[in-house]
Amino acid sequence: MGSITPPASPSYQKLWRETPCIESRALSQVAGCRIFLKLDHLQPSGSFKSRGIGHLISLASTRTSNPHFYCSSGGNAGLACATACLTLGHPCTIVVPSATMSFMVAKLRALGATVHQAGKNWKEADNFLRESVMGRGSHSGEEVYVPPFDHPDIWEGASSLVPELERDMKSVGGYDGVVCSVGGGGLLVGIADGLRQAGRTKQVGILAVETEGAASLASSLEAGKVVTLPGISSIATSLGCVKVADRAYEVACQEGVQVAVLSDAQAAMGSCGGLF
Repeated sequence: MGSITPPASPSYQKLWRETPCIESRALSQVAGCRIFLKLDHLQPSGSFKSRGIGHLISLASTRTSNPHFYCSSGGNAGLACATACLTLGHPCTIVVPSATMSFMVAKLRALGATVHQAGKNWKEADNFLRESVMGRGSHSGEEVYVPPFDHPDIWEGASSLVPELERDMKSVGGYDGVVCSVGGGGLLVGIADGLRQAGRTKQVGILAVETEGAASLASSLEAGKVVTLPGISSIATSLGCVKVADRAYEVACQEGVQVAVLSDAQAAMGSCGGLF
């Protein structure tokens, strides 16, 4: 279970898997240092979101009878929620922004989720979920809200990455830093918490990466407080968050955490070109 202590309830199910960590020789050559990739696209939902959201849903399932889960998402969080609910046999409703690609909506529905599209970005979709979907009595069961990034159970689930990295990197002499993407900041918080629990905060730095037009964390650091962007102008219209979690801002203010903002083209090139 990584750094996560399993609850006493026998009904708790681990809804993510330990993933490989492999060296990218192409990126290592470009960077001038050894770069390893943690292959969390192999999680059941296709992203690291299975760790945090899977943990939250499994915990909630041990505490709630007949739950119905509700999640607002730009895509990956919704997939993690729907995948977890399908595994556990619980119904779920997902609200995604209007700009969400049709293939993502189809994937959510294929997993059995009820899907609504509303709003220009995640925040507007989340408002629609809370104000117009939940509390209407349209579904049976106890309502459970699943935020995409801002919850201690999600951070705890994401922290499971760090014990795996400790094992993965031991054979190559350890590691100096972790690079992670930032939308709302749940992964960033989880990694920071995991490093703290492992006593590695001073030895391992964190580089948090955003794209131009969705740089809510960098904008907050520049302002000296958490700010809300007027909108998302990055091509990641359904994935960016106009406001990061307060806890993510606190983590980013700590020593050893750096933030980089890339153009959409740079991010796409890094994601698609010559990784191995």
